This record gives sequence, structure tokens and C-alpha cells, in this order.
Amino acid sequence: MEKKKSISAQFKNLISLSVSAGKKAYAPYSNLHVGAALLTVKGRIFSGCNVENASFGLTCCAERNAIFQAVREEGPGMKIRAIAISADSKFPIPPCGACRQVIAEFVAKDKEGTVVIFKSEKGLIGPRIEELLPGFFEMKS
Repeated sequence: MEKKKSISAQFKNLISLSVSAGKKAYAPYSNLHVGAALLTVKGRIFSGCNVENASFGLTCCAERNAIFQAVREEGPGMKIRAIAISADSKFPIPPCGACRQVIAEFVAKDKEGTVVIFKSEKGLIGPRIEELLPGFFEMKS
């Protein structure tokens, strides 16, 4: 029987997977290779990389590519437990505003919430999405 990984071990694994995903990025314009790996509340892992376009507005970030793949596989009820973002950069690369809103769309609404792991000036940090995007937009029915 496989021993269950601790959350910190899972986070380290996500970081490693995000680095691997970033190596596959298509970034001929910025030359900034970004990778993301996310863990769903069901325990599945998905990754993505940034894909740039000459028409910059059509570029898609690594975080959104990973999230869209997770939705494709788990369906519209997919919820994110954690997402790690990495880049081949000397400066911090937090998720952009659009990615923060997309992460918030799939927030785990339990006591553990959704953690976003990325490099900051202080090293790796893992705030909850509510800390990165307070008062995020939600459609209430």
C-alpha cells in the first residue's frame, strides 16, 4: 500500500512538475518560459506552459493551460487544491490578474482552500488565492 504524500511533498512535486512544463513553453517573443502544475481536490495533477502569439492578446499563460486541461479531464466540477508556477527568471513571477481570476473560478471552498505557489522576493511562497485576489468576482445565482 502506497504511503500518502504529505502536503509539503506534494507541493515540492508540483514545483518540480511546473519547472518541467516550463521547458516546453513556446515563448519566442518574451523568451520567458513559464510552467504550471496543479493538484485538484481529487488528487490528480495537470500541467501547462505558456504559449505566446505574435498578436500578444492571444497568448495563453501556463496557469490557464493547466486549468483548462484539468477541466477537460475532470469536468466543470474541477476544484484546485494547489497550483505551482515557475519561470526561468531571476525576478518573481506571480500569476497575472487574468490567471488569478481563473484560479478563483475553481477555488476549493473547504478549510484547506486553494494555495498558489510561486517565487517571490522572499523565496517560494504559498498564499491562498483569496490573499492574491481579495474580493474576486463570482457570479451568484
